[in-house]
Amino acid sequence: MKTDELREKYLEFFESHGHSRQPSDVLVPTWDPSVLFTPAGMNQFKDHFLGKVKLEFTRATTCQKCLRTGDIENVGRTAYHHTFFEMLGNFSFGDYFKEAAIRWAWEFLTDKKWLGIDPARLSVTVYKDDDEAADIWHEKIGLPTSRIARMDEDENFWPASAPSQGPDGVCGPCSEIYYRLDSGKEVEIWNLVFTQFNRVGPPPNNLRPLPSKNIDTGMGLERTASVLQGAETNFHIDILYPIVQAAAEVCAVQYEYQSDTGRRLRRITDHIRACTFAIHENILPGPKKARYVIKRLLRRAVLDGHQIGMREPFLHQLVPVVAEVMQRPYPELKQTTERVAEVIRQEEADFFSTIDEGLARIERIFESMQREGAVMVDGAEAAALYQTYGVPPELFQSLAAERKLTFDWDGYQEAMKKHEDISGGGRSVLFQTGPIETLKEALRRTDFLGYETTRSDATVKGILVGNGDEHLVSEVSADEAEGKTVRVVLDRTPFYGEGGGQVGDTGIIESDTMRFEVTDTQRAGELIIHVGRLTQGTLTEGMTVRAIVDQQRRAGIRRAHSATHILHHALQQILGGHAQQQGSKVDDDWLRFDFTNQTALTDEQVEAIEKTVAEKVRLAAPIA
Repeated sequence: MKTDELREKYLEFFESHGHSRQPSDVLVPTWDPSVLFTPAGMNQFKDHFLGKVKLEFTRATTCQKCLRTGDIENVGRTAYHHTFFEMLGNFSFGDYFKEAAIRWAWEFLTDKKWLGIDPARLSVTVYKDDDEAADIWHEKIGLPTSRIARMDEDENFWPASAPSQGPDGVCGPCSEIYYRLDSGKEVEIWNLVFTQFNRVGPPPNNLRPLPSKNIDTGMGLERTASVLQGAETNFHIDILYPIVQAAAEVCAVQYEYQSDTGRRLRRITDHIRACTFAIHENILPGPKKARYVIKRLLRRAVLDGHQIGMREPFLHQLVPVVAEVMQRPYPELKQTTERVAEVIRQEEADFFSTIDEGLARIERIFESMQREGAVMVDGAEAAALYQTYGVPPELFQSLAAERKLTFDWDGYQEAMKKHEDISGGGRSVLFQTGPIETLKEALRRTDFLGYETTRSDATVKGILVGNGDEHLVSEVSADEAEGKTVRVVLDRTPFYGEGGGQVGDTGIIESDTMRFEVTDTQRAGELIIHVGRLTQGTLTEGMTVRAIVDQQRRAGIRRAHSATHILHHALQQILGGHAQQQGSKVDDDWLRFDFTNQTALTDEQVEAIEKTVAEKVRLAAPIA
């Protein structure tokens, strides 16, 4: 079965069971500062699971573009690890639970109408105390107990080890489905997460049942495709092997699976696919956060090419190959092929201009360490190498690991700080600490009341003051705050924090003696942060205040938000199902809606879309 067919069959199956097919979220979810990249299908539904968003559907299915770098050292070395991958998922928000999730998973996998996998090749794991899931697999599905393994919380709980180690919050047991290969090895292809608890504090008795139980599942598209295609590895399936072959051709080498060259070609394949998708979404290689990750991936791939024998830019030649093999689900890639390739070519050229000198310097460092009997790479030397030659520390660490050497990350970070100016320019760290992180650690979350009310009493829990140099204070007066941005965290609030393309609320926070004008509302993890100006009185931590949302502006935002759904429906009706949402921006008097289409719209199509939208608006149907 082709990978494109598998992807479509999955979505069709769950649509046939009442799920709303939702588009993939973008790779960098700007509304969620807790992650650099979208790591899983459930990420775009966080607010649904937490009850922060009014539901338009209680069942959803997606094929999500994901990017993770936690296992980057395994990419190319193993059969199944990737940075970029697609995750198929089905989700329930207080609708169905374990039995339906398990029944549908089994039906999709084994029914000849769908995948038709031999049931004898499948086995499952469940959490050791999850008798309910084990009974469903055995009594309802008919799976022998010999093929139902009970595992501890480090294997079959999400997040892993949550009952004993945390973090606090929603969690639940999971059930993993495995496929037995001809070799006898078992490969995980699907994980069903049963989100049914709220963890509160350390054990014992710290798992409180949730009033609304949810389902969150994830099936790796590439891994399942390799099973269905009988492929030796994920890199041998129909959407990846053509890239491997093209990389071998561009590098003028032969691809052999077991060789060092084969490992490097697989890593080049993975990284160029990840970078093609990221740069298509305007995540350009750069010095910080997500942009630094893309720079790092490109330079790892260039280094692999250099080790094979390449001495000039080559990666950019693979961009059209990626766009070609991924064109059915992502036709928009072809529209930006030239732009993406040029960005990559420039980054390659920059690195190739210094790579020989950088590698020679690394080799001299290793030789010196060997003479001295040292086993840890000096972090300050690594920082100097990055500043001078642009060699990312992760590459240095990888080369050191090949020689059984360790890497001084603390020394590297300390040395890098000395090179940074006050704005943080050139910073290569991926995560920053500061007053916001301190508040997130101390307060955990803000209770959101905005779906029930636009005004409420609340308690001030945190105050930050500053313009680019924010610091925590216990109190601040209007005179002290003049000309400065003030950020306020409450224990609860009716203010909506910017997210999902929708702007944050505005309004006021006041007491009898204090007035704070909220000009924006943002999110930091599960905290809601009110941004604005203190215009009267003194704001004090612990004081009771009234939080009042600008209702007129909120109403305008709601109208614009509803308009995005009407427009999306009209686009799909006129252009076809490929017109998927790629992003949006919603304000009280305007909206922007990004969508995929292979060509510019004709005047006739624009007119038809406008007519369809106008008809829906004239119906004045109530919003559920």
